[in-house]
Amino acid sequence: MSQRRRRSLALLTSGVLALPLLTGCGAGDDEGGPAAAGQDIATTKRDKVADGGVLRWAVDAIPDTLNAFQADADATTNRIAGAVLPHLFVLDAKGRPVANPDYLEKAEVIEREPKQVVLYKLNQQAVWSDGREIGAPDFVAQWRALNGKDSAYWTARNAGYERIEKIEKGKTDLEVRVTFGKPYADWRSLFSPLYPKQVTGTPDAFNEGARGALKVTAGPFGLGAIDKKTGTAALTRNPRWWGQPAKLDTLVLTAVPRAERPAALAAGKLDLAEIDRSGADRIALARRDAAAEGAAGKGAPGRGGPASAVGTGAGGAPAHGPGAALTPAQATLSWATAYGTDEEKAAQEKESRTKHAESVKRYADEQKALRGFTVRKSLEPAYTQLAMNGASGPLADERVRRAVARALDRQALADLVLGPLGLPAKPVGSHVALAGQQAYADNSGALGGQDAKAAQALLADAGWRRGGRLSEPAGAKAGPESAPQDDGKTPAGPGTGNDGLYIVGQDDGANGDHPGTADGEAAAAASAAGDERDRVSPVLAPAPFGAQQQASLLAQAARVRPVDDAKRSAARDGDAADPAKGSPAPAPAKPVIRTSGNMLAKDGKALTLRFVLPAGPGSESLRTVGERISRTLRKLGVNTETTKVADDSFFKDHIASGQYDLALYSWPATAFPATDARPIFAKPEPAADGSLLVEQNYTRVGTDHIDQLFDQAVGELDEAQSRELVRKADARIWAAAGSIPLFQRPELVAVKPGLVNAGAFGLGAPRYQDIGWKKAPTAKDRKK
Repeated sequence: MSQRRRRSLALLTSGVLALPLLTGCGAGDDEGGPAAAGQDIATTKRDKVADGGVLRWAVDAIPDTLNAFQADADATTNRIAGAVLPHLFVLDAKGRPVANPDYLEKAEVIEREPKQVVLYKLNQQAVWSDGREIGAPDFVAQWRALNGKDSAYWTARNAGYERIEKIEKGKTDLEVRVTFGKPYADWRSLFSPLYPKQVTGTPDAFNEGARGALKVTAGPFGLGAIDKKTGTAALTRNPRWWGQPAKLDTLVLTAVPRAERPAALAAGKLDLAEIDRSGADRIALARRDAAAEGAAGKGAPGRGGPASAVGTGAGGAPAHGPGAALTPAQATLSWATAYGTDEEKAAQEKESRTKHAESVKRYADEQKALRGFTVRKSLEPAYTQLAMNGASGPLADERVRRAVARALDRQALADLVLGPLGLPAKPVGSHVALAGQQAYADNSGALGGQDAKAAQALLADAGWRRGGRLSEPAGAKAGPESAPQDDGKTPAGPGTGNDGLYIVGQDDGANGDHPGTADGEAAAAASAAGDERDRVSPVLAPAPFGAQQQASLLAQAARVRPVDDAKRSAARDGDAADPAKGSPAPAPAKPVIRTSGNMLAKDGKALTLRFVLPAGPGSESLRTVGERISRTLRKLGVNTETTKVADDSFFKDHIASGQYDLALYSWPATAFPATDARPIFAKPEPAADGSLLVEQNYTRVGTDHIDQLFDQAVGELDEAQSRELVRKADARIWAAAGSIPLFQRPELVAVKPGLVNAGAFGLGAPRYQDIGWKKAPTAKDRKK
């Protein structure tokens, strides 16, 4: 997929955030060090791979467009483009751009003065599927479509193409000369993918012609039928392909939601699927149970019997799956209800028992089918970060952002997510590259490592103090005035996937109303017990329910006021009370002075940060990390209000719109940081209407110096010097503390037995023509 387009797909997830050096570059090959994790794809020589066969590969959705340069292109758009269109440069296993010999004989900068000129020498066999040679007309058409001069083209971005001055044919039809009006360090990012001139030649063809079909292609595969009803897109072997032929006859991309993929794999509907942690756990359990059965069949002790598809726990109950949580007492009660005297309840319970039994059997059958699958593991070309919105509120102060950052134990967070998966758990040290890529360097020292005392000192310097007097009314929210408590789009409450609003730091009496009486002693006891509570996440009621409960109790208390028996009797008998005999007026109550207790406050407000997290399936690890961060900040004296929101609302309504203080989401890596990282960290500029133009800088934190360093890097043709400028920009980004890289995202891929050259690709791009099914071993192979 296009390396530049990857930057617009934030893995919030979910997604993305579904993501190479010219040969002979010499010096600099060792820059960036080794990749944190290599590819896990069962690499196999082509002569050991069978010719033919079909591969069913899971994708998130069938794309709305096949034009990778349009705004609604997605990961599947780019996967299709990778298999059917020319990519002049592709990413190797370290995420570095390398020339693709299927299309290029050579590509190099042949002139630097007075202007930069790049000469492309094309593979003389490279042709489009209609028989026409790939050549300068295709380059020219794509440049004109993407250079931003013609607004009739609906393009997502023109980075790099706007720097080109002219494109012309070289000495032969196989040579293309590209002259730049401005120097461009990332020239290798251009023309990948390269579309035929039939797609890019006119605005109509560009805007609409490639949304649902590609009539002309030039890859190892061609585009077959796309069926949105069945959610499939078929790629078929290209008979005009001049390179090594594709091993597969057909590659079928099949849209299956991630939560449904284990069942689809078990049902034989998929052969290859990226899965989440829960799916990987199911396959691991299936393989464990199979091994236990095998051991039991040989007379060795095991967890399951020969006929069991799911291991058993205490009392013969399933060790995992739908029946695992059912206790003996619950089972007995269910049986008694089903065969009791209440016919209506008995009928309902029998129906429930039947459904449960079907669910248990279905799960057991799926587990049996999953035994043969392997989970291949690597690290995605994307990293998870803690984003801090510096536009307003407490985090507008750089000292507060730096304090939050220095409170974090990034190694512990990486261990939390990657350790259980057996993957290398090393914190990411750069915003602009990943380990293995040439621009990578650990610049986190510009901010400093974890240091709670330094974090406390920064907060004190910013004016935040423990025990500060609070001026807002009891129960009022602290922090930005516009902070929302709920996005209103996700139902709240148990079982809905959204647990509502949680305030970490306000459940412990440490920031309550204790002026120094017995309540104050209780607060001191609560504070002394704080360390113990920090080890166990507090169980809090959802905010809406808690607020209703509090209001109800206060209303009841107001109605039940103590009066003496005489007055109660007089009131009951309808007699008027004699004012002369009344009790003296009570002394005015002392005003209650509220303090923040053990939490931090300033100018009458507690330090409270809105923490927004996605609520959907597949985001469990983000929520776990978010809870750990909240507990860490609580020790520092910082409250966090955690709101879990629907996945489709998370990015659009919170991150992009700036309705958050803290958030966890992922950015894809890029091989071209001078180009791609610039809009992510660009200093926001005020618009005419008073709003901020943030490009993709959703933290709203940036500086002129960072912008200048990126601008210098993108125009520097000395590659080593360009990378050094990018590293300097990264150090400045660390110092500004708008976002804190935490860890590289795990990549878990379920693979059917016998499938080779596919799986967890890590930083590299798939080589589609090599993917296939391994040949059965011959008698000669068995002897070896």
